[in-house]
Amino acid sequence: MPATHVVPIHTDVRVYTVNKNGVEKAAHVLQKRHGEVYVHYVNTDKRMDEWVPEGFCRPDDEEPKFPAESTSRKRKRGKRTESQSPEPSSSNGVASRGTPGSYGEKNGKMKPAEVVMTEDEFDLRHHQQLTAKRNFDMIIFDVWKIKPWYYSPYPLIESESEDFVPATSTPAYNKIPGVARATARSHGRTSDLLAGGLSRHHNGEAMLWVCHFCFKYMADGVPWESHKKDCKLKHPPGKKVYQRGAHTIWEVDGVKDKLYCQNLSLFGKLFIDVKTLFFDCDNFLFYILTDAKSSEDHILGFFSKEKVSYDDYNLACIMTLPQYQRKGYGMLMIEFSYELSRRANKVGTPERPLSDLGLRSYLAYWVSTLIRFFRRVLCVLPPEIVSIRNVANFPNMTEEVPGDVDPVPQTKRNKKAKGFQGEVTEASIEKSIGMMPFKYINDAPSDPLFTTERVFETSHREDGGAETHVKVECTLAEISRATNLRVEDAAFALNECGLLMRRLTKTSENDTVVITRSLVEAVAKERNVKIMYMDLSCVIIQDS
Repeated sequence: MPATHVVPIHTDVRVYTVNKNGVEKAAHVLQKRHGEVYVHYVNTDKRMDEWVPEGFCRPDDEEPKFPAESTSRKRKRGKRTESQSPEPSSSNGVASRGTPGSYGEKNGKMKPAEVVMTEDEFDLRHHQQLTAKRNFDMIIFDVWKIKPWYYSPYPLIESESEDFVPATSTPAYNKIPGVARATARSHGRTSDLLAGGLSRHHNGEAMLWVCHFCFKYMADGVPWESHKKDCKLKHPPGKKVYQRGAHTIWEVDGVKDKLYCQNLSLFGKLFIDVKTLFFDCDNFLFYILTDAKSSEDHILGFFSKEKVSYDDYNLACIMTLPQYQRKGYGMLMIEFSYELSRRANKVGTPERPLSDLGLRSYLAYWVSTLIRFFRRVLCVLPPEIVSIRNVANFPNMTEEVPGDVDPVPQTKRNKKAKGFQGEVTEASIEKSIGMMPFKYINDAPSDPLFTTERVFETSHREDGGAETHVKVECTLAEISRATNLRVEDAAFALNECGLLMRRLTKTSENDTVVITRSLVEAVAKERNVKIMYMDLSCVIIQDS
């Protein structure tokens, strides 16, 4: 018979009101220390959890008026079904993170129930309690002080004593019973790791110092300063696979540079919550985006992907450093991951689940790709031509255009030594106006549906002139193949941006959806669709 444990389960799910900067928010109290409480705000991501003064938090005796994430039904006071109550072992159960002696229990009147758990369930519960809140308050990284978002299982260092006494009042959050300590050599199971940082306090904060070159981590600033001067790694190991101006993407193999990839994964986990971190990086490739200085390259972000993915995932984790977010670096890495899939003759997609920020980024990429594709396909004249004048004969659009052609005037651009522009060749007219060039459309030579087989319809106008429209009849699968997107990803993006709303016919078998250029431009303006960040001419890897 497997070993079992009797564990007290606390069902205090009361909502507290936190008054911060004059704004009241509903929150659950997870922990208490020295006049402060650690709160999780209702219906928000865990990265927003924080310590607030205890005086800012007061119990809310009334039923919370905040709707649940998955339903808009009003709940009656004092009645709660089993499905509405957060499970004690749920990975995102905000109220179930409370532990014996926690703030919620001291102020509540509910007596904890006892539940019998197996060894695996017991271990999982303690692991969830351990990872419920971030274990560092501040990360010192180069010249930056960064507030981490999530827990990362940095192991305890050798100098920390075996009788580890946490600074907080809830030992179940900090230590797994039966595990004395974890060192850099004991990475067997993630659940067996003690969280470094829980007892390291500098001016009341748990801090970690990380080298911005090799990602070696330290518990004190003095050795960190010394290491910065002596660190010989001035750029990521591995090889360059993309370079445009000062921006470079490096490919690092998890087998060849194992320690670097392990340290990078630990650092990335501080800002990634939905992925599980393993110390075996052998099956992964890491792509690090850097910005060059005179003698060094510093990291902007990175993503990882499996070497062999049976689901054709082109990305496992992606992270842009908080100080470099909202600058297009994440979109550049997403575009590069899809370019890797295209060169491998695969239709890629990111690994699920996606975080809220990840879903937002990928939705922006899918919508932008489709908009650029529709702009090019639903265009009668080539984008480099403004107008055509000819005598007698109407121009044949499939051959060389006769008559006088007015091209788009070329504008001079100043060269830049840094940034996305760099000192590179002039981008095409199509790319500069947010179109997808025909040569970038997947399978364009073998499947001319979106190129030479488009239908041009010319009709009379009342003023005696004529107007020409282009029409393409295709399926969603053909659009997905042309844009190198999964069918489900393309359908999701089209639905989210409203391009599936105008339906011509609707039957039990299929729907006919009309997408016009005016609708495309309306979505482009609403979604602020931009040109591609990646320049394909700067990719320096060979097609497989």
